[in-house]
Amino acid sequence: MVVGAGVTGLLTAVECALAGHRVSVLDRGPIPNPRSGSYDQHRVIRTLGPDDADATRRMTAAHRRWRELENLFGTRLFRPVGVVRAWPRERLPALASAAAEAGTRVRTVEPRELPYLEFPPDSAGVLDAAGGVLLAARALEAAVRWLGAHPAVTLRPYREVTGIDTDRAGVRLSCGERQAADLVLVAAGPWTRDLVGEQPVVLHRQTMVYLHPPPDAARWWARAPAAGGLGPDGRGWAVPPGDGTLLKISSDAVCRAVDTTADGDAEDQAPWTERLAAAAPLTGLDRYTVAAVKTCHYAADAETGGPRLVRAGPAVWARAACGGSGFASAPLVAGHIAGVLNDRGSLDDLRDFREGAA
Repeated sequence: MVVGAGVTGLLTAVECALAGHRVSVLDRGPIPNPRSGSYDQHRVIRTLGPDDADATRRMTAAHRRWRELENLFGTRLFRPVGVVRAWPRERLPALASAAAEAGTRVRTVEPRELPYLEFPPDSAGVLDAAGGVLLAARALEAAVRWLGAHPAVTLRPYREVTGIDTDRAGVRLSCGERQAADLVLVAAGPWTRDLVGEQPVVLHRQTMVYLHPPPDAARWWARAPAAGGLGPDGRGWAVPPGDGTLLKISSDAVCRAVDTTADGDAEDQAPWTERLAAAAPLTGLDRYTVAAVKTCHYAADAETGGPRLVRAGPAVWARAACGGSGFASAPLVAGHIAGVLNDRGSLDDLRDFREGAA
C-alpha cells in the first residue's frame, strides 16, 4: 500500500506491480495530484556527484532507470540538454579528476559560452553531458496511465489517510475505514512526518518564478542546459524551457524553514520574488516576462539537507522527499521497496545525496 501519489509513490507502485505484487495507491486529492510536492513542469537530474564516486554511481543508476521508464510508459520524459554547475576555478582540476575516475563525461564551460546565465565571480562551469531535465508533470501523468491500466493496481484518489499503524502495517482513513497490507510506504511529501510520528526532518518552503525569455534569446534557451551554482551568491538554479515548459528560476536564497504548509497559499510572495531577483541566476532579468510564481514545500533530512528514507515499523517505510534530488532519485527508492517485498532490499545504495532545489 502506497500513501501519497507523488513521484516516489507512483514509481514504487510501478516497480511493485512489475515484481508481481498487488498495489493500492491512496492520495488525499486527485491522482496525480497537482498540489503534491513533486508536481512541477520539470526537474533537474545529474549524474556527477562532486567528490563522491558513490553518489555518481547512484545518480547514474537513477538516470538509467528513468530512461527505461520512458520505454515502459511509451512517453518521452527526459530532455538530454546537460547540466552545468558553476564552481570556483580552484576546484575545477579536482572535479575533472573525480569525473574521470567515475567515468562521467564532463567539460569546463566558460561563462562567455553561456551569456544569459549569471556566474559568480571567478567561477566557471562544469558541464555534466549525461544530465538534463526530467519532464516532471509528464512523468507523473504517464505513470498514472500505466498504473490505471494494470490489473494488479488500484488507484484510490480522494482518500485521506489520517493515521498509520506502524506495528501492523495498516492505515486509517478519514472516513473511519482501516486497511492493512504486507508493506506500507508513506510517501506523502511534507505530510509524511505527520503520519509516521516525529522524524528528524525540516520542512522547507521554496519560491519559484517561471519566465518567458525575450524574443531575441528564445532560440538560445531552446538548446540551453540546466544550470546551478549561479547568481552573485552561487545559490541559484535555472531550468530551461522546452517541450511545453517554461523557463524556471529558483535559489536557496529564498528557501526557508517553516512549521506548516497551511499558510503557504496566503503568504505574500512579493518579498521573496524580490529577494530572488537580487540573487538572480540570469543576466538582464528585467528583459524577461514573469509567467507565474509558485511555492512548493518539501521535507529534508535535518542533518544532510537531502531526501530521507526510513523504516518506521517492521513493514512500514517512510520517505521525506527533497526537491529536485528527491524527484531524480525516486526510482532508487522504488526499486528498494520492491526489493524489500522480494526479501532482497538493502539501504546500501540509498545513502542521501543533495542536489539543490531545482
